[in-house]
Amino acid sequence: MTRAGILARLTAPDAFALFAEARAIRAKTKGDACFLRGLVELSSVCDRDCLYCGMRHSNARTHRYALDDATIVACARLARELRFGTVVLQAGECPALWTRERVAGLVRRIKGETGQRVTLSLGERSEADTAAWREAGADRYLLRFETTDRALFARIHPGASMAGEHPRLAQLRRMKAQGYEIGGGFMLGLPGQTLASVADDLLTLADLRCDMVGVGPYLAHPDTPLGRDATPSEVPVSVDFTCRCYALARLLLPKANIPSTTALSTLDPAHGRVAGLNAGANVFMPNLTPRTVRADYQIYPDKVCVVAPEADSLAALRADLAAAGLAQQEG
Repeated sequence: MTRAGILARLTAPDAFALFAEARAIRAKTKGDACFLRGLVELSSVCDRDCLYCGMRHSNARTHRYALDDATIVACARLARELRFGTVVLQAGECPALWTRERVAGLVRRIKGETGQRVTLSLGERSEADTAAWREAGADRYLLRFETTDRALFARIHPGASMAGEHPRLAQLRRMKAQGYEIGGGFMLGLPGQTLASVADDLLTLADLRCDMVGVGPYLAHPDTPLGRDATPSEVPVSVDFTCRCYALARLLLPKANIPSTTALSTLDPAHGRVAGLNAGANVFMPNLTPRTVRADYQIYPDKVCVVAPEADSLAALRADLAAAGLAQQEG
């Protein structure tokens, strides 16, 4: 698929045919499987000052927390009980808190006690760190590159070194070589973002041969510099446009696992996750973060997500899966 072809489908009057094609490819490559993966948000402590994120280091209004290892392992055990084949460990970027040795120990313990697959999402880390975690048994790593527009990336990431290859693309390539299943992705609707850059983002996912795709609308946080930035964007913050990107990602990477993201559900709580399924998504990540701190993991405000183990939340999700002709599968 060419850049021009992607742009044509992003801007077409409607996307019915695109969504139908994406569903057909998903049926061929994934059958009726929808993977539920338990998300544990380890900590809202972050050393970075990314302009869009409510957890940025300079935001004094954010309440900080960090889970202890026993709580994290207990969350992983709960994921196993709920038949989630994977636990996703995500945190603000803080290498002093999430050291190489500590994370490796957590991975070994979770693998040994639950037998689950472990996905890490701990931001930009050294080759030695990711090698140690892979050796400990980590299966996957999620790292959104956020945008392939180098100038835009540098603007929203103060202090980012752009002298060589885009730092996150370089890490994703390195982790692919280390044997990880890798997940890349980007945001939609950033101030100053262009449609052409979104097409480039989609082509980059294919070039990286991503095993997972994380795409979601940019939701402004009022306590951040970007949340107060009125620079226009060519890219809509909408369910339809986000779903077009899911569908195009499915066409470019037929076998990839594509979550219907929390941000999409936050944008449209009533219909967002079903719209994502109907555009070719095949993953949800119910939130296992303890209730006492869940609201403090705030990249953007007022997030809406599937909360486990609350029975009504999971029952509603499974009803949506059934309506879309899908069924929960471990993986």
